[in-house]
Amino acid sequence: MSRRVAICAVAQIRNEPDIWERRFQGMLLDCLEPILEGTGVTFDMDKGIRNVLTCSDDVFDARTISDNGMTDVVGAHYRGEEKIAQDALNGLGYAMACILSGHDDLILYMGHCKESQPESRNMCTNLAYDPFFCRPLGLDFLNVNALQARAYMAASGVTEAHLARVVARARAHAARNPFARENPRVTEEEVAASPLLADPLRELHVYPVTDWAFGMLLCCQERAHEFTDNPVWITGFGNSMDRYFVGDLDLTANLALKKAAERAYRMAGIRDPRAELDVVEINDACAHQLPMTAEGLGLVEAGRAGAWIQEGGPDRQHVNLSGGMLNGNPIMLGGAARAVEAVLQLRGEAGERQVPGARKALAHGSTGGAGQHQTVVILEK
Repeated sequence: MSRRVAICAVAQIRNEPDIWERRFQGMLLDCLEPILEGTGVTFDMDKGIRNVLTCSDDVFDARTISDNGMTDVVGAHYRGEEKIAQDALNGLGYAMACILSGHDDLILYMGHCKESQPESRNMCTNLAYDPFFCRPLGLDFLNVNALQARAYMAASGVTEAHLARVVARARAHAARNPFARENPRVTEEEVAASPLLADPLRELHVYPVTDWAFGMLLCCQERAHEFTDNPVWITGFGNSMDRYFVGDLDLTANLALKKAAERAYRMAGIRDPRAELDVVEINDACAHQLPMTAEGLGLVEAGRAGAWIQEGGPDRQHVNLSGGMLNGNPIMLGGAARAVEAVLQLRGEAGERQVPGARKALAHGSTGGAGQHQTVVILEK
């Protein structure tokens, strides 16, 4: 790209199991105020924020047009405002397009989700399927991910022991992340003994119900110095969607992911992701999706993911040092959490989990049962 887009600031609250005492407007305000104070950006119509992007979900918010409930608190009243659904990482692509087109210099991007509000997360994700064929069967993201897990384990040789190691590792890394959901550290034996939810997925193989909110300020290259002396640049973006009906999908082909990664790598000029990426953040809603996604991103050869886990490949390649979505991020916001972590790493602000000298990172987002919609973003210092 001849013109670049900068992420000038990120803010987040801690991922929590149940923020019952706060409305989502308050959660968002806790992210907006640090951005305003840290950058000095204003809502002046000439030189300030004129376009606001938000991410939310009608079902989890229990209201139609869910973005309308946050318009005032994020400063979108009488301004341009757009809503992102599916995975929040796509918001970076939308913001990038707005800025590169010359339509905007600045984009404020904010999102929230309270998974704790509904009685059942699975009842909510059942609504993602059509009302005539799939909903009556009881399909939801959990049991479709279980179908994918069984198919992937059969095809790849990844075992329950490998999945147990993935979960135990995620909890250990999350313990060093002050924004991660506070979960007890677990042993591989405890993971393997946890109750089955949908065979072969056990309770600890699946990300826990979580509430969270985030904010980002994005800016054109020419004005980035006004808001930060430590920008992070978006240099690659790609997304792709596979077939809708589960019966039409090859659950382990990684088709949409490979297409999304190919587009992002081409835009960023990446030829060898294993050698060129310093930090990788994968949106692993379930344990099997960490190795499966690593294969699709070209971080490990197909069929070698089990050995990659066993030999410490995720640590060697700095994959999910944040704890990943597996430790707890809300639905739709997992990709945004990956991007926020990548920005902190590239800015040298990741604390105990900091990768020394990190200059290039990948953030991955996905949504849908079996992750039909995939997004890949490349970020550089």
